[in-house]
Amino acid sequence: MMSNSISRGELWLQTLVPNAKRLAGLCPSVQAADGELNGEAVRFIAVVPDANNHYPRAAKGEVGLLEGWTLAKVVSETIAADADKAVKRPIVAVIDVPSQAYGRREEGFGIHQALAGAAAAYANARLAGHPVIGLLVGKAMSGAFLAHGYQANRLIALRDPGVMVHAMGKASAARVTLRSVEELEALAASVPPMAYDIDSYASLGLLWETLSVSQIEQPTADDVVRVSECLVSAIKDIG
Repeated sequence: MMSNSISRGELWLQTLVPNAKRLAGLCPSVQAADGELNGEAVRFIAVVPDANNHYPRAAKGEVGLLEGWTLAKVVSETIAADADKAVKRPIVAVIDVPSQAYGRREEGFGIHQALAGAAAAYANARLAGHPVIGLLVGKAMSGAFLAHGYQANRLIALRDPGVMVHAMGKASAARVTLRSVEELEALAASVPPMAYDIDSYASLGLLWETLSVSQIEQPTADDVVRVSECLVSAIKDIG
């Protein structure tokens, strides 16, 4: 068992790529490591909290300026490294991102360009022949999800109340729609695009698979096997 004192994204990265050395030269909030699935080399990438982030708005796992450009760097370097190879490495985006980073500095320094750079890099990887899998283990919110994982060939979500997808957090969405959080939740019960739960998101047809695990925050050996096998199946399905 593993401690749940770290974010779900970091926990599942550690779980799927145990004891693997992290890629050097990245900002602390973006972690990438090379592992294997079914004997095939795979690159795993996660965005994680960094309490000492140079941009405080991105300290809790949000995707901001550093994260967007660093994701673009990692994915683009993966494409370049495999350019002359007949078989391109699969890329697994481990997704637990609560939001894009909101702040005046972020807006002023072009967070839209940083996140677009990340999304474009993932799209380029997919178009270059890299199987790209998005594994949702926590929150997948707002522009953070668009930048990290949404460009995947296949999206897999673990079934858990903590796995949520939406354009906004509940408090923000309630303010924008001039409703209370309770009223928003009542509306979401009948309007799937307004809901946060993974079953409602799955009903929109955007998930390739939803997968049950016994302990999402302290994965068992069986949980790891189930998730790994699902990732392998997704890669094979992409062909």
